[in-house]
Amino acid sequence: MFSRWPLLNTLRSYDRDQAGRDLLAACLVCLLLVPQALAYAQLAGLPAVVGLYASILPLVAYALIGASPGVALSFGPVAVLSLMTAAALAPVAVVGSAAYLVAATTLTLLVGVLIALVGFVESVSIAQSLAMRKRQSIKPDLELLGQGAANIAAACSGGMPVAASFSRSALAVQGSVATPLAGVLAACLMLAAVLMLAPLLQHLPQAVLAASIIVAVMGLIDLSSLRRTWRYSREEGAAQLATVLGVLLYGVEAGILLGVGLSLLLFLWRTSRPHMAVVGQVPGSEHFRNVERYQVVESPSVLSLRVDESLYFPNVRYLEERIAALIAQRPGVRHLVLMCSGVNQIDASAVDTLEAISERLHSAGVQLHLAEVKGPVMDRLRRSEFIQRFAGQVFISQYQALQALDPASVARAARPL
Repeated sequence: MFSRWPLLNTLRSYDRDQAGRDLLAACLVCLLLVPQALAYAQLAGLPAVVGLYASILPLVAYALIGASPGVALSFGPVAVLSLMTAAALAPVAVVGSAAYLVAATTLTLLVGVLIALVGFVESVSIAQSLAMRKRQSIKPDLELLGQGAANIAAACSGGMPVAASFSRSALAVQGSVATPLAGVLAACLMLAAVLMLAPLLQHLPQAVLAASIIVAVMGLIDLSSLRRTWRYSREEGAAQLATVLGVLLYGVEAGILLGVGLSLLLFLWRTSRPHMAVVGQVPGSEHFRNVERYQVVESPSVLSLRVDESLYFPNVRYLEERIAALIAQRPGVRHLVLMCSGVNQIDASAVDTLEAISERLHSAGVQLHLAEVKGPVMDRLRRSEFIQRFAGQVFISQYQALQALDPASVARAARPL
């Protein structure tokens, strides 16, 4: 029971020191949460008070289920979800109308039931970051339940979609937050703010809230990230740039869908043409490396080919073509050893293709072998008919394969260059 409800486990050993730290952190976070809640609600096209409503019950709901103290204190409206809320509700109802408020509540409830991807990923990222500082681990299932419970609570209180905030979590950590109970304390302070400060907040200048929105949105703009991604990978940089342009030109939802679509296409393109390398033995060792990058000893009769990607239906044709080209260039080869250290999975269509490759190689006087096959992959291969019909051998290591198939090559490599 206590493991299912982390807050109950906290109460068993709660002491005065923890209470003081939690209260201090709650006070600090509430000073930041009040103006942010007002501003983010207006960013979503909702009355400012809705942001305050979304900053009370969600804190309690997450504290009951979630396990991360920093996240428990930071739940509430965030800039990204506010922008997405405005984009999602704009085609449905007119901003400021009663229908708009009903649509916002419905959307919040759907977020709690279906779990918004952006909010969940953000919350888990924050929890993971805070846990690493304390050398702890997190339970993603509890974070997922906490995210859903917080949004359902927000919907029941007439609020808006909520998630954890990086800025509020950082402030909570600086305030030495001790337990998830800090979220309950923060909820009490927010309730007091609504009851006591509402008349004063009503006359808060719009310029103040506008400044909060501008600061929040400016924090989302990170051009240096785009430059770093472009230097690291031109393809990923282009996808990120296209996502940014999609958001600016067509809106948040369209931009995110464009980014997800481009990422999937990029993944399929990369995996359809996997990296493969002809490898040779490093002199004086049992290691095998790319012949184009290292000075290695190659066997004239054994072709060692390392595959650096899982094999499935989009890329097995490429593997077949690459093997055919390499064999055509090496008429003296009598054995082909596929080094599978980088293969994490082989699907059914790839198994069929391996059988076809084996038969064609055999007709050309070349025997196919496998080496360094991972345990889970080998377990699946044993359940297929491929192993029964496979005339070659499965070696534990590439070195063992060369020892068995071409001992003379191993002897030459034993002498350092």
